[in-house]
Amino acid sequence: MMYYYPYGLYYIWPMVRINFIVVLLISPFVLIAQYTDQINSNRPGASIGAFSVGKNVVQAEAGFAFRRYGHSGYNNSTFNGGISFLSVRWGFLKETLELTYEGSYLKGTLNSKISSTPKNYHKKGFLQNFIGLKYLIYDPFKRVKKVNRYSWKANNGFKLRELVPAISLTLGTNISFEKNNPFPYNNVFGVIYRPILYQNIGAPADKEPFLHLRGTISTQSHFLGSWVFVTNFSYNRYFSDYPEKSFILTLTHTLDQLWSVYIEHQGLKSDLFSDNLFRLGLAHLYSNNIQIEATLGSSLKDTPHQFIANIGISYRLDFHKDFTSAEELDAKSSKREEKQFKKTFKKNSKIEKKRNKKAKKN
Repeated sequence: MMYYYPYGLYYIWPMVRINFIVVLLISPFVLIAQYTDQINSNRPGASIGAFSVGKNVVQAEAGFAFRRYGHSGYNNSTFNGGISFLSVRWGFLKETLELTYEGSYLKGTLNSKISSTPKNYHKKGFLQNFIGLKYLIYDPFKRVKKVNRYSWKANNGFKLRELVPAISLTLGTNISFEKNNPFPYNNVFGVIYRPILYQNIGAPADKEPFLHLRGTISTQSHFLGSWVFVTNFSYNRYFSDYPEKSFILTLTHTLDQLWSVYIEHQGLKSDLFSDNLFRLGLAHLYSNNIQIEATLGSSLKDTPHQFIANIGISYRLDFHKDFTSAEELDAKSSKREEKQFKKTFKKNSKIEKKRNKKAKKN
């Protein structure tokens, strides 16, 4: 995911979204919170940054992912499929508030090897339809960074205060539109995971409720000029049979003005399922409003094992009106200084003329 550092000239991403998730740099030492003059995307990682897209900004983050699952507990049964994902983010009312939709749709084939004769199941359905609000609780970057004109180290060296993170809270609900969700609780092996006895007596499979809640605390720290560290701690599926706790840790590094890389670790645990996933990827800033990204990832366990390959694009519609760029701020400051200088010069000239007239009379 791509983020931008609050006071660098380069963009950054993930979670880090500094000189490179999830905030942009508008000038070397001036920060305008939330809104950035370049796109601030949560992609390509799975974490969400602490910052919103900015007031009156609408942003779409979409793409396609290939998933391969293998489960040693089911005689190495497999599921191969593709996921279409879409996230729509809208900054409204104020810079610190964002309305978010996150959706993903999976279509693939389950190859069950439980019996002597393998059987294929073609399945498709939603994995997620989440709608929520994100609010920035604390922003450590509000203060303007002062420039030490005599020390490069003072401006670019590591400082403990840079580790103090921005903090946001996201609250919302996942909506299960489908009456018979083929992937309850994102379990692609739902058809075959139940004990044979339960299947023989016709016991119903697990079903997710129409609504269940999710809360996420996000933090975002920037340090050493080109690094961003993002964390997410979530409690998901509240009001369901299998509440889930999860965390995501994302570290992003800016390579230059256009490229950045990231590495990510995600852990999930519920009474139904637990896993640890690792991802790495890169993002390219195509323009101020477009970002292209790709990711590879894998899990460590084999019950099931996951292989992940993503490609995606983020696109921003920028209707932000009250943002002032660093260049505009500098120009306004110069005009004010010039106006004040002329005013002072004119005043001093009048005083000097009066003195000269008085001197001639004497």
